Amino acid sequence: MAETWNKRERERKKRQKKQAKQEKLQERRSANRGQHNDLDSMLAYVDENGNLSSTPIDPKNRPQKAG
Repeated sequence: MAETWNKRERERKKRQKKQAKQEKLQERRSANRGQHNDLDSMLAYVDENGNLSSTPIDPKNRPQKAG
């Protein structure tokens, strides 16, 4: 059975759409690699005043537990 012009056009558009989707996926993946998603960048520490900080408190300045 012969292919019609419309059938070829649909297949061509389908391939183009699939290729564009694949390119977008690759762009997103490469953009995510630039970010640091390791555990250290996700941690937050609480200082002596109860404020959140991205750096841990110095062990010398750490308040002692009453106990």
